[in-house]
Amino acid sequence: MSVDVRPATVFEDVRAVLGPKSPGANVCWCLSYRIPSKLNNALRGPARGEYAAELCHQDPPPGVLAYDGGEPVGWAAVAPRADTSFARNRKIPHIDDLPVWSLWCVRVRPGHRKQGISHALIAGAVEFARAHGAPAIEAYPLDNGDAKVDLTMAYAGLRKNFERAGFTYAAATTSVLAGHPRVLMRLDLRDQAHT
Repeated sequence: MSVDVRPATVFEDVRAVLGPKSPGANVCWCLSYRIPSKLNNALRGPARGEYAAELCHQDPPPGVLAYDGGEPVGWAAVAPRADTSFARNRKIPHIDDLPVWSLWCVRVRPGHRKQGISHALIAGAVEFARAHGAPAIEAYPLDNGDAKVDLTMAYAGLRKNFERAGFTYAAATTSVLAGHPRVLMRLDLRDQAHT
């Protein structure tokens, strides 16, 4: 299988991965860490999808999509930390003053899991951040060891998958998701030979 990861500029493809089955349903659309909580709470139903559609037309777009052939099969949210609620999150520390990017959601469509798509998404998000001048990229995955994780809560990613992508443990957090502690993982993008 050859997975292609591209910037999320096509809203219909974002909808295929993140959108609800019923257009009026109230789903995350991967907005909850991206926009202020007041706005996040105010946007209901179709307005959430409309907001996500606007993001797809911005530069940079809101993340990356994985394609298997022409079909969108996965999503990763990646943006400058300063543009997300992680900028103000007291549970996830700032370890220095670098203008890092955050990678906070990795999602693979049902029926496409266990095929390496999440690994392709992490790698694609790293390349996306690097191409936009990020000096480093952070993620806040679950440190679940060998424990099973409820798939609806696995969006933050798993520590071992980020380690496989070259991220290293940078700090503990006081954030807990689905009963597992989250850790701050960091990958420095400065002065690295581009492979």
